[in-house]
Amino acid sequence: MDDLEKAILIIFDESGTVTSVLKSQAVAFCQQIKDNPSICRICIERLCFSKLVQVQFWCLQCLHEVLRSRYSGMSTDEKSFVRTSVFSMACYETLDNSNSVKVLDGPPYVKNKLAQVLVTLIYFEYPSIWSSIFLDFLPNLSKGGVVIDMFCRVLNALDDELISQDYPRTPEQGAVSGKIKDAMRQQCVNQIVHAWYDIISLYKSTDSELCAFVLDTMRRYISWIEIALVANNTFLPLLFELMLVDGLPDQLRSAACGCVLAVVSKRMDSQAKLTLLQSLQMNRSFGLVAGDVDSEFISGLASLLIGYASVLLDCLKNLNNEDLKRASTDLLNEVLPSVFYVMRNCELDSTFSIVQFLSGYVATMKGVSPLSETQLFHVGQILEVIRMQIRFDPMYRDNLDVLDKVGREEEDRMIEHRKDLLVLLRTVGRVAPDVTQLFIRNSLSNAVGSSLDINVEEVEAALSLFYAFGESLSDEAMRTGSGILRELVPMLLSTKFPCHSNRLVALVYLDTITRYMKFVLENNQYIPLVLAAFLDDRGIHHSKVKVSRRASYLFMRVVKLLKAKLVPFIETILQSLNDTVSQFTSMDSESKEVSGSEDGSHIFEAIGLLIGMEDVPLEKQSEYLSSLLTPLCQQVEILIASSRVQNSKESPSKAANIQQLIMAINALSKGFSERLVTASRPAIGLMFKQTLDVLLQILVIFPKVETLRSKVTSFIHRMVETLGSSVFPYLPKALEQLLSESEPKELVGFLVLINQLICKFNTSVQDILENVYPVISARIFSILPRDTIPSGPGSNTEEIRELQELQRTFYTFLHVVATHGLSSVFLSAKSRVYLDPMMQLLLFTCCNHKDLTVRKACVQIFIRLIKDWCNRTYGEEKVPGFQTFVIEAFATNCCLYSVLDKSFEFRDANTFVLFGEIVLAQKVMYEKFGNDFLINFVSKGFLAAHCPQDLAEEYCKKLQGNDMKSLKSFYQSLIENLRVQQNGSLVFR
Repeated sequence: MDDLEKAILIIFDESGTVTSVLKSQAVAFCQQIKDNPSICRICIERLCFSKLVQVQFWCLQCLHEVLRSRYSGMSTDEKSFVRTSVFSMACYETLDNSNSVKVLDGPPYVKNKLAQVLVTLIYFEYPSIWSSIFLDFLPNLSKGGVVIDMFCRVLNALDDELISQDYPRTPEQGAVSGKIKDAMRQQCVNQIVHAWYDIISLYKSTDSELCAFVLDTMRRYISWIEIALVANNTFLPLLFELMLVDGLPDQLRSAACGCVLAVVSKRMDSQAKLTLLQSLQMNRSFGLVAGDVDSEFISGLASLLIGYASVLLDCLKNLNNEDLKRASTDLLNEVLPSVFYVMRNCELDSTFSIVQFLSGYVATMKGVSPLSETQLFHVGQILEVIRMQIRFDPMYRDNLDVLDKVGREEEDRMIEHRKDLLVLLRTVGRVAPDVTQLFIRNSLSNAVGSSLDINVEEVEAALSLFYAFGESLSDEAMRTGSGILRELVPMLLSTKFPCHSNRLVALVYLDTITRYMKFVLENNQYIPLVLAAFLDDRGIHHSKVKVSRRASYLFMRVVKLLKAKLVPFIETILQSLNDTVSQFTSMDSESKEVSGSEDGSHIFEAIGLLIGMEDVPLEKQSEYLSSLLTPLCQQVEILIASSRVQNSKESPSKAANIQQLIMAINALSKGFSERLVTASRPAIGLMFKQTLDVLLQILVIFPKVETLRSKVTSFIHRMVETLGSSVFPYLPKALEQLLSESEPKELVGFLVLINQLICKFNTSVQDILENVYPVISARIFSILPRDTIPSGPGSNTEEIRELQELQRTFYTFLHVVATHGLSSVFLSAKSRVYLDPMMQLLLFTCCNHKDLTVRKACVQIFIRLIKDWCNRTYGEEKVPGFQTFVIEAFATNCCLYSVLDKSFEFRDANTFVLFGEIVLAQKVMYEKFGNDFLINFVSKGFLAAHCPQDLAEEYCKKLQGNDMKSLKSFYQSLIENLRVQQNGSLVFR
């Protein structure tokens, strides 16, 4: 063994005993050999004498790379030597008379690599240089299976590398492929097909594996060779014999199916195709599908029958002659029962779309009335296929029930798989509504009447079909209970399945009854059944937490829909939920689930919606609310008190408990309107004020726990809407505590709360705002950069995203302040110091921010401030220096220079809206400042932009007129003219 062979063995070593350093040295050594001008000769010599398969593979790989990269630079003699040597190897010949090694005795991966080398030569040399390669190969096939196998590998590699349209090709590869196919058609395809026939005939009984390999190669080529070479009285009987004779190996029979499918799928005129399909007499094979559905042959036959049916469907669509359409229909009706059988029972090739085929067939029935008996039968079969296809595999039952990683993946896969199938269900429902409803009724009745024997998957599929059926019903049909609803909804509501403990069954059951609630809304006699379904162990009291929490959420939706109709049942509902509610107050901080999950709070929202109605008598309402709020608040107070004295290590679990309690209280309050708690029943409002007092203590005890601050902030939002202006006395303390933190995320939440207060109470919050605005500004101007926040590669960090969110929220806050009559807040004694930084920030943003909606908001702020601050009633400026700043900085930079930049794209909708605000700003400045604005804008701004005098004069006329549309249109054309002259060189910096 020489150094090269040693190096190759080291490269391919996978034992783990070779160090990375040694492997790197071996790679470098082999690369040196590759760079040798005589590398082709070195490789071929090694292939003649080395029995090491790693060396054989490396040499063939090297030849492959050299031919691909250096072919054009090789000498004629070198090309000839490689060609002759490689072809000899492929034909099982030795290169000299010595006892040399034969590559074809090697493993499949070595032979595949040899085939790749030959295909590379074909790419460069066939047919112009080496025109006889295929004809030269054919006589060597008589040497037996080893050469036949190699010939097939070459043809397969040629298909993979150049001919097959399953892979993307470059234009050059496409041209070469076309040239090769044309030459083969003229020269050797006939002989190759004859060779295939002879080989299959000769070896079908003695070497089925070789025959199957030949058939698989042949299948690839049928799509582009002359179809008559295969679809004739010689070859087709042989293929059908291989398919139909029982006892032959599955692999061989399946390969024959693949060839017949290739014949069936051959692209041709529809009438010629129909004639071909009629000649096949495919009905000979229909009875075979009832075999072992897991066998390779049945899988191949299934693909053939579905492909055959798909082609018949295409013929039916494309043919116009009624006799030919009838013939297509007859053949299709003949094969469809077998097709439906394999769709229900076989594992089909993933490349075939069941939905696409069935949708195409159902489309042929649209507009046909009435449907024939055959069509109605087929509709029933299609529905059965849908039912089978949407069923989960029982092997995943336990995984799906506990929803582990495997179960989650299977559930996600099925959700995606069902999408198109359920669209098909709706289509079938429109074409044949009666058959569809009867099928769903029978499926559900079978599931409802089932014993323990019927499996979980059958029940889940039946419920899913009924759930999906509801999607196609109108509100009217849902309310009146048309069709099967009047029978099925009551039956479902009163059913408890033997497998109801299963997560999937329980969830789809709850989703389904929720979908049909509009029927119950009109048929109140079923309300007790609905309540039972949600309140017993089918729903909120289900043994699985995920089901119980989903039931809580869906029950809340049901309460929202039925509302006052549930008032007579409030006592019953609260008694049923007593144990669920008490879980929030009975467990101590050690035992309560530390999940922070919000799902559990939906039950409190449902209760709040129930007891918060004015239909509930005041006395009862107070009793109900007190029985809920009091223990919840007591639990919060106990946890707060214990946190004052115990060490901080216990804080995380306590914080999680408090968080859940706040969520419960918050959800409960959603059922109470502002009118009820402030006007008609102030005693209820008092309870919520007391609750707010308790919860505000959390901000003091847990000042650094962000999740708790966030939840308390959410509750304050809720109380603003519920208590109205009576919340004011609580705001100073709350806002002071919330402002104690200055992290960007915290400030965003604070600003959102202030925005809510301003939008709801307008100028009533002026005093509050004057107190908090200086603190807000100090924090924000110390956090935000003066110009742009970094963007681009490496800037997508959590910190940058938080800054961007803070910046956007701050602009919204300034906009809300300015547009709600509160701009005087910016001018208060404590706020004046932040006026200049605010103006500079707004100006920079007006001109440069990437988000055009933010730029628009900042322009609107300037417009509002100009209107508020520039009324010279007493001859003095309200804000000294503001007018000068607006005229000299804002007008020139924002209204002229920023729009001159070519990045200001008028064709963009958001840009055009921003442009409208910029034009409006100019109009407002002219109205407020008159010639002071106009002279500066035209004489300085337009002059710097080299604006022609006539256009400047026209602008002045338009501005002084009253037609805003005309002004906007003219200013756009003016900017476009100036851009041409200036080439966009004037940009605000």
